[in-house]
Amino acid sequence: MILTKPKSISAGPSNGTGEGVAHSKRWYVACVRMHHEKRVSELLEKVGIENFVPVQQEIHQWSDRRKMVQSVLLPMMVFVHADAKERKEVLSFSTVSRYLVMRGESSPTVIPDEQMARFRFMLDYSEDVISMNSAPLARGEKVRVIKGPLTGLIGELVNVEGKSKIAVRLNMLGCACADMPMGYVEPVKL
Repeated sequence: MILTKPKSISAGPSNGTGEGVAHSKRWYVACVRMHHEKRVSELLEKVGIENFVPVQQEIHQWSDRRKMVQSVLLPMMVFVHADAKERKEVLSFSTVSRYLVMRGESSPTVIPDEQMARFRFMLDYSEDVISMNSAPLARGEKVRVIKGPLTGLIGELVNVEGKSKIAVRLNMLGCACADMPMGYVEPVKL
């Protein structure tokens, strides 16, 4: 299997501020039926609820042919940017079961706007495969990418299986990681 540049599906306009008229909009993770991520995204788009399904294009190789397919990076999950009313509306779809909730909590986990912006930037501009690492990674040095397609991205420089990677942490979901040569980053001054 050969992997190529990732693409993302998103619906609705995004100003990235998270501001709303009556209620502030926040990013949540809706848990959906297996293989229904894109369908749920289309339904949400039709009712005007902003959402995001992270996908990557992959070339699948069979014995007789090769085919480019879009695979979902986080199976059974759709990111939803919604206020309280829209959040309830999302649960009305038969293919959505619940929201991701932190253990011991009753309200859905919120993914900060800054984390979502970095994650989406990484998916849109990385020429390498993005992998999700759900195992806890030790905190890395905070760095800014200064070369290549991810220039400007701020993340953590981590070591995964002996390789340098830039990681963007997502609450409850782990880290999105992409290969990163050491010469492409500089430390961020705090």
